[in-house]
Amino acid sequence: MVAKKISGMKGIGAYAGLVAFAVAMSASLATAPAIAQENKDQASSAWVKLCEQAPDITNPEQKLDVCLTHHEHIDGRTGQVVVSAAIRQVQGQDKKALMVMVPLGMALPPGIQMKIDENDPVSLKYTLCHVAGCTAEAEATAAIVDQMKGGQKLVVAAINLAGQAIAFPDVPLAGFTTTLDGDPVDNAQYKEARKRLMMSIRERQILAAKEARDRALAEQQNGGEEKKQ
Repeated sequence: MVAKKISGMKGIGAYAGLVAFAVAMSASLATAPAIAQENKDQASSAWVKLCEQAPDITNPEQKLDVCLTHHEHIDGRTGQVVVSAAIRQVQGQDKKALMVMVPLGMALPPGIQMKIDENDPVSLKYTLCHVAGCTAEAEATAAIVDQMKGGQKLVVAAINLAGQAIAFPDVPLAGFTTTLDGDPVDNAQYKEARKRLMMSIRERQILAAKEARDRALAEQQNGGEEKKQ
């Protein structure tokens, strides 16, 4: 299971209590190793800062720096991003955006609820869905950023299409401050490291499938020999 269903909670009316249940949930999925950072202060952090230039909507000829400081929890068995969180900063804009992505199959109207430690929950509305999942956004106010800088973990909860409350693995906040305030990593190196990670997961999937086929074939052969006897 990518995320755990919280029994006894149905419909949007139960959404207000999601985070309280989510805090009590423990994640059983293996977190993929953090991609190594050149900055030693970021070496133990699962957060990474990526920046690139994008056209200015108001002036397409001008390009602005857009930076994402993000964390993603990857299922080591499937390579799927189970949950991710990010702060988006656009050059020249005072406001930052808080972005959280969860897998497909969630009910869109309720959005997502996020909570940092024991602070008040924050509601995020879905803005984009694609093959990897659905992203919800809210303004990353100074208060939210400060909570993340001083916090231990970020808890995410949503409702699926069946009206069931879903809690996702906690997003650790260790290293967030250093990463947010530090320099971005090299995009090409990051993409290459992530590519190697996905290839490693794929190789494990192929090996596991082969082992399963070998076991099934062995059981079939054993069963045939027993019948002959």
